[in-house]
Amino acid sequence: MKLTLTIIIAVLMASCMPGRAPKQDLQQQIDSLNFQLANVYRPGLGEFMSGIQVHHAKLWFAGKEQNWKLALFELDEIRETLGDIRKYNTDRPEIQSLPMIDRPLDSIAKAIEQNDPQRFISSYILLTNTCNSCHHTTKHEFNVIKVPDTPPFTNQIFKPQ
Repeated sequence: MKLTLTIIIAVLMASCMPGRAPKQDLQQQIDSLNFQLANVYRPGLGEFMSGIQVHHAKLWFAGKEQNWKLALFELDEIRETLGDIRKYNTDRPEIQSLPMIDRPLDSIAKAIEQNDPQRFISSYILLTNTCNSCHHTTKHEFNVIKVPDTPPFTNQIFKPQ
């Protein structure tokens, strides 16, 4: 949005200057900038979901080790990515189902806030089941998520330090 506004202001300023370019030249510049904007890379829904999957797994191991700071960080990363999905994938019908994930995320946040390992586990299972429900609702039932049994990275310590 900022880029679009900057482009519009630049074009307006250029059109107000003495000795301005002919109208055709300005239109070519506008067309060129519009083409560039249309071709700016934006991650697809799959890339965002892959990121969420990594944070989902890391959230599990952080919570299991009661590393509440790391668990909160991973939860925030999931929420941030969901916000990006809502922002950059507005053309995807699947995003209509995203609100179903809010309650499980809030439940995990409460468990983290209360340093409650049992509530964390039940909330995490609810989150995982909700992911699968969303996949089913959006005709992606072939993409089944589970509670991880192996950390996604071997170069990260999940226990609090």
